[in-house]
Amino acid sequence: MIVLAGLLSLAGIGVAYWLLMSPFAPTARDYPYHGPTGERLVALTFDDGPNEPYTSQILDILAAHDIRATFFHVGRCVERHPGTARRAVEAGHVLGNHSLSHRFGTYLRPGAFEREVGQTQRILARVTGRIPALARTPWLWRRPALLRMLRRSGLHPVAGEFGHALEVFQPSGVRMARRAVAKARPGSILIFHDGFDGRGGNRAETVVAVRETVEGLLARGFRFVTVDELLGVPAYQT
Repeated sequence: MIVLAGLLSLAGIGVAYWLLMSPFAPTARDYPYHGPTGERLVALTFDDGPNEPYTSQILDILAAHDIRATFFHVGRCVERHPGTARRAVEAGHVLGNHSLSHRFGTYLRPGAFEREVGQTQRILARVTGRIPALARTPWLWRRPALLRMLRRSGLHPVAGEFGHALEVFQPSGVRMARRAVAKARPGSILIFHDGFDGRGGNRAETVVAVRETVEGLLARGFRFVTVDELLGVPAYQT
């Protein structure tokens, strides 16, 4: 009975993940993880930053290849590294809203996540002069009421596909890149993490993975676009 109860619990967790977090479930149609194109276009996206020195190292790689990407920034991280956020905008990258604190508890308190989104909008506006029109919820959480709230706030929810499922543990960057390149399809939105849950963290292998992924996809004839270009939506609010 104990084993059966454990298996049922795991099954329940799996179903909950599929319905509320997996980008591939039928319930995710209003939270796009790819763009509607047959062209060999890919959008590189980065979550949980800015986080130094890794965000700047990624910006250097992108600049060397004249690539524009989309960074979903955490409000508290922008406050810690305002110059990095400004550098990203000045280089032509697009910034999106990834909450203020990247804490799961904000989903459990009425109105808390909405307040965090509003605070992050104000922080990004103050630091960069831009008000995002793109948002990504931490862990790709997509409760319908949450997505409706984002749209009421003038934000387009954007999901994506993780470049490597175990990136949080920082496996070999070459191995992560190999997986990301294999996943890429026309219209893919690939997710990497230049930070960790809004708390910083060592992302040296992610930097390697980004360099190898860029070179691998370029060799396969892919072009890079920002998420707003791929989905045909605004990058910023007026």
